[in-house]
Amino acid sequence: MAGDGPVARFLSYLEGERDASPHTVAAYRADLLQFLRALGLPEAPPAASLAALDGRALQAYLAHLAERRYARRSIARKLAAVRSFFRFLVREGLVAHDSARSLSAARVPRSLPRALSEREAQALVEAPQGEHPLALRDRAILETLYASGVRVSELAGLRLGDLDLSLGLARVMGKGRRERLVPLGTKAIAALDRYMREGRPQLLRRAGAATDDAAGAGPGSAGEAVFLNARGRPLGDRGVRLIVRRYAPALLPGYRVSPHTFRHSFATHLLDRGADLRTVQEWLGHASLSTTQIYTHVTRARLRQVYRDAHPRA
Repeated sequence: MAGDGPVARFLSYLEGERDASPHTVAAYRADLLQFLRALGLPEAPPAASLAALDGRALQAYLAHLAERRYARRSIARKLAAVRSFFRFLVREGLVAHDSARSLSAARVPRSLPRALSEREAQALVEAPQGEHPLALRDRAILETLYASGVRVSELAGLRLGDLDLSLGLARVMGKGRRERLVPLGTKAIAALDRYMREGRPQLLRRAGAATDDAAGAGPGSAGEAVFLNARGRPLGDRGVRLIVRRYAPALLPGYRVSPHTFRHSFATHLLDRGADLRTVQEWLGHASLSTTQIYTHVTRARLRQVYRDAHPRA
């Protein structure tokens, strides 16, 4: 893609001014390139070509997506990318008016997250057993996911200086580079402490990473990362997902469990037990309370089911 084209400028704006993650930038790039191809435009179209697009052309793009049977959620995401792009074009003076402003697609229904039961969550976090360093690591990962409700990227990004086991807190960097403190319960603290003392040093030695760190490998080195892979290098998002999937099938056959399932369960179980919604919002790192409120629907649905099951005239 040409470095000075409108799309390239927009992606640079997302990365530089909006501090969007590499994953977000890549997703916007893919969606916008698909948009341009569908309308027969090059990857770096002149601003005049974009200014010539009217509402009918953009509606034709939506029809193009619908004909290819994209899910409504995917169409909504692609539409959001086009809208953001056109707002940027107007702001930069590349086009005179926002042709995508009135663009609309079918509303995507908000789905309620499926949370683990407390018993299921307990069984899953306790699944890693034994003295092997990888088992100690896996137990610490699962306990931390459930105890804190962090996103998988936040967990993988933890550094040694982010943990304060004496206070039971971890510092994470969330979306929009917003930093927050999250709680660590007694079980997670114990699992992390044992992993840090007995498991992690063994993993660190496997690749001679301790030597690299002593030589000043920097904050991204294995010597700083809390969670390491089998080769002694920092564990990534994909590695965390694979660990969760390794233990779930035997305990919860037919139920797809991901790191985000622990986040859902964390919020749901806290609210079930009377936690304040705004406190849960802060722990989850949601910018808006409305995002957290989806979990109140989950707990209300559960309460209604309890009532139907227990009341003789329900």
